[in-house]
Amino acid sequence: MSTRFSPPAMALFGTSADPPTIGHQAILAGLGQRYPMVATWASDNPLKRHGAPLAVRRQLLQVVVDGLKARMPLAHRLELRQDFSSRRALDSIRAARACFPTARLLFVVGVDLLPQIPNWYKASELLRCCCLAVVPRNNGPGQEQAMAQLQAVGARLEALPLHIPPVASSQIRQRPDPALVPKELLPLLASHGLYGFTAHDVQPHAAQQ
Repeated sequence: MSTRFSPPAMALFGTSADPPTIGHQAILAGLGQRYPMVATWASDNPLKRHGAPLAVRRQLLQVVVDGLKARMPLAHRLELRQDFSSRRALDSIRAARACFPTARLLFVVGVDLLPQIPNWYKASELLRCCCLAVVPRNNGPGQEQAMAQLQAVGARLEALPLHIPPVASSQIRQRPDPALVPKELLPLLASHGLYGFTAHDVQPHAAQQ
């Protein structure tokens, strides 16, 4: 009698982290509960102008990861893998495959990005290399249609049953709000004057804990 081998799943979550939000934190927490391995990294988005250098955004994401690892069950599954960072998703997937040749790779994307994926660098190869784990956005219009269109060209999709706070990094860049970033980040953001945060933002938030 033979036993069918099921390769371990590894979720890959690259993000510009500009800055990391409570939404990023919720995604990482949900992935850590769902998959045996989770790798995240800060990356440059070629279509955006970033509010802080990549090295700073990597540091911010590390603080979020460390905060989750300090208090979350199964947090040992979560690692910052900055060596996977690339402006091209396919290069990140290739780097993960080189390190974890037997893993079943799931590339985590927001549902709003699905219509863009056919135009990404070597999109057909990317879709062959991994499954897309899709983060919902409040069941926005066109979600099912976008998924169906990708499936029609051979994409493997897995919809993630996660409830993510409706917050975007762009909101914080436009108007800093301490309630929208993980509390562990506030001292660092304020001390370096990042994204408009100041010491005044840290104290009221700390008093509420």
